Amino acid sequence: MSPGKYSLTFFYLLPLLLFFSCQKKERSYIETIALNDVRLPKEKPGDWRYSRGEKFQTFEDFKKLNKIKPEPGKNTIYLQPVGEFSKLQEKEIELTRQYLSRYFQLNTKILPALSNDIFPKTARRIFKEGQEQILAGYVLDSILIRQKPKDAVVFMGITEKDLFPRPEWNYVFGQASYADGVGVTSMYRFSNGQLTEANFKQSLERLIKISSHEIGHMFGLSHCLNANCVMNGTNSLTETDFHFARACSLCQQKLNSSLHYNPQKRLLNLKQFFEKQHFNSELSRTDQDLNLLK
Repeated sequence: MSPGKYSLTFFYLLPLLLFFSCQKKERSYIETIALNDVRLPKEKPGDWRYSRGEKFQTFEDFKKLNKIKPEPGKNTIYLQPVGEFSKLQEKEIELTRQYLSRYFQLNTKILPALSNDIFPKTARRIFKEGQEQILAGYVLDSILIRQKPKDAVVFMGITEKDLFPRPEWNYVFGQASYADGVGVTSMYRFSNGQLTEANFKQSLERLIKISSHEIGHMFGLSHCLNANCVMNGTNSLTETDFHFARACSLCQQKLNSSLHYNPQKRLLNLKQFFEKQHFNSELSRTDQDLNLLK
């Protein structure tokens, strides 16, 4: 091949090389961690998904929602304990505050506890198992909405009493008014009504899952049908324990579009929490996401 012919061939190839080099695009954070998403198993009787028929919320669906989001002067998550708490329960609430601040990358504060005396008789009942239950809607409408701090983007109540949503329901782990940015979570069932050193770790893991799940709803996330995720719906503690504390890639994409956090900083913050609390499964999942970013 003559030098002239070679040069001409290269001249024709150059645009193609440039074209293909431009086509090679670096994967985004969301596309990268999607490799670690774990597919949900087929639902079975008793599962949340079995009889709900919920619609898959795409990212486009999420973007169209009129939802709350942090803004200047209104960007703090507040936790409002309601009840009489032991030292161990107070420790669990403080660790939940630490977790939520890392998970949402927002300043998170605990307010002084309110007494159970705030609940009138009309908002209480004695359940068949003998424990007193509090009407979740009363906590939302008559306490939290009325007392929400001006700089709060989210106001989450935490009670040691069991909750029920309406007379025909046995109980509920948590409930939220998404438009108002208020929610409540009960610690009661996470430790079978009695928090001890022996069940503390399991109870804490349940509380951080349900709390971040309810706050996720307040930020506009529907129940996740994409992968095993903290935003999956749950009917029981067995189902709660099966779900990851990790938000799947799609749910993180939705959250980050509103909260605008640094994903790698968030993962490192969560890793520190999981290491300290010896949540080894969640630590492993966080490490897997971090390893993909290297």
